[in-house]
Amino acid sequence: EDVEYEGSNIRHKSDPALKISFHELSSLLNSTGGPIVGRATVNPGGVGNAFAVHIVDVAVDKDTGKVDVLRYTSIQDVGKAIHPSYVEGQMQGGAVQGIGWALNEEYIFDESGKMLNTSFLDYRMPVSLDLPMIDTVLVEVTNPGHPFGLRGVGEACLVPPMAAIANAINDAVGVRMEELPMSPQKVSSALGEY
Repeated sequence: EDVEYEGSNIRHKSDPALKISFHELSSLLNSTGGPIVGRATVNPGGVGNAFAVHIVDVAVDKDTGKVDVLRYTSIQDVGKAIHPSYVEGQMQGGAVQGIGWALNEEYIFDESGKMLNTSFLDYRMPVSLDLPMIDTVLVEVTNPGHPFGLRGVGEACLVPPMAAIANAINDAVGVRMEELPMSPQKVSSALGEY
């Protein structure tokens, strides 16, 4: 609490003469005799809230429980989109990752806690054949707290796919899925309960 970092120096707040460069400090680390523990807080000014809406159409095979994503749209407040095609790529990639979490991706463990699906052969992620083109709508509401008006983009698009797909399944077949992933086995089992 009494120390601050300024430029490349670490100095005592009440006695500016007590200072050391970061380089000098790092050269002394081996002589401390034990671990070094630090604590800090950061108030990242300029961070703006991110808002997203996802709309999805699905087809559900009532015999197998397989869910196919037919159409997907990601709408997001991106602040000022400095490079719109990169922003669209972030939104599309996040939606694809969320679709994977919603429908396929699952860690499977044996009784001893050993993970059983440790390779890409066993851990099912969506591939291009599983997905439609992800449509994007960039809403540009400038973030007043950032010098360029930016907002985070990659984080806000990961979570909505799970709820959007669960709602689309409910709309399609009247079954409320409450557990991820919404795999064919789980959807088929839920359909059998109704």
